[in-house]
Amino acid sequence: MAFKPLHDRVLVRRVESDDKTAGGVIIPDSAKEKPQEGVVVAVGAGARDDDGDRIGMDVKEGDHILFGKWSGTEVTVDGEELLIMKETDILGILEGSSAAQAA
Repeated sequence: MAFKPLHDRVLVRRVESDDKTAGGVIIPDSAKEKPQEGVVVAVGAGARDDDGDRIGMDVKEGDHILFGKWSGTEVTVDGEELLIMKETDILGILEGSSAAQAA
């Protein structure tokens, strides 16, 4: 990857949603909402506090995360659609989920 986020920013790849509901109904592309789940691709070094000391990041590359519906800015890096967002836009890390175990 030829992109390194700065400060407290995170580069995220969206996880694709299912094409069917739990009941087996197929959802057309026009009706799908963009997923609010993703995988962290790259992280910045962290923000700085008032004294100039680095504040460590709580997420790391490979973490499966949930983020807000309108979080981040869509960017294209190496031909791939990704999101870049501040760490504060991340709602949480999915631990022990089937998505995390698949990685």
